[in-house]
Amino acid sequence: MLNTPPLDLAPITRHLRAMFGSRLLVAAVHHLHVFDQLSDEPLPLAEISHRLGLGERPAMVLLPGLCAMELLDYDEAGRLAITELGRYLTQSQTPNLTGYTGLEKDDAGVIEMAARLRNDGPLDTAEGISFVKEGEGPSPMDDPELARKFTLGLAGRARHLSPIVAASMTKREGHLLDVAGGTGFYTYEWLLANPNSTATLFDRPAVLNVAAEILAEFSRSGRPGASGLSERVSFLPGDMLTDELPQTDILLAASLFHDWPTPTCQLLAHRFASALRAGGELWVHDAFLNDTLDGPLPVTDYSAQLFWGTKGRCYSRAEYRGWLADAGLKPTSENIPTQMDYGLIWAKK
Repeated sequence: MLNTPPLDLAPITRHLRAMFGSRLLVAAVHHLHVFDQLSDEPLPLAEISHRLGLGERPAMVLLPGLCAMELLDYDEAGRLAITELGRYLTQSQTPNLTGYTGLEKDDAGVIEMAARLRNDGPLDTAEGISFVKEGEGPSPMDDPELARKFTLGLAGRARHLSPIVAASMTKREGHLLDVAGGTGFYTYEWLLANPNSTATLFDRPAVLNVAAEILAEFSRSGRPGASGLSERVSFLPGDMLTDELPQTDILLAASLFHDWPTPTCQLLAHRFASALRAGGELWVHDAFLNDTLDGPLPVTDYSAQLFWGTKGRCYSRAEYRGWLADAGLKPTSENIPTQMDYGLIWAKK
């Protein structure tokens, strides 16, 4: 582990993501009328989702978010119910805050959030599916300008988190496959911590061009072992959904699954498991919902942000472990916190 953990930057990202949670709240009250639907009696998750006209993904973004805000809760029968606090968002409560929250109901972001919840994404996918491949078409990340902008936009987060992640992962000789590795910082830091190992960074070609520039800079940092990293890293362009993945001892999926809907996550879990050699390890670094799907609030806000711009959402550790077990891996029970509301889980083959 790191001797002196760096300052946790979570307060900054929490403020950023709270915007999306606020849109969820106002859309729930004034466009989807969630609290009106639950005002008479608690309802099972499937029933309230049906009444609201929500698919699985938007329901699992909206309802855990409202639970995290302490406006909804599960009763002893496992049904969703309005809390005492949530009653103040119903017309039957006197006084209530429906008028006050209604001052924001015509905000463009709120209206768009309501539309995306009903539609499970934007009506025009070009406006909302920002950074993941759509169908059989080319990936947006094949555009050099967009790939550079997005990859460098994520670089600060990866630069901060990667030493913490590397210090928390297995120390061993072998090969690391970093899928959708972006900037490459997680790979570079892991190699510094494992000086007898090698790695492959797998991503879209335009992203790898940026990663190579970052590696050149990293190699000149003067840190022990950094100058020789270029001899231990290979760059492999491809599509993780369709192309064959090289065999490896450790596979890292950092901020990856959350871009995709559940069926794609299940597919990826099987593909990643197949790429592992016997005794190999699959590590997932992400922000996780509670297994009870009722928070925590920073993660439900992040889930709303992901819902806005990708095909995915945040998932619970139980959901991940179910996919990994179904793919033939043996998930461990370790929950390893890192920073910025992220953590690590892992499974063995």
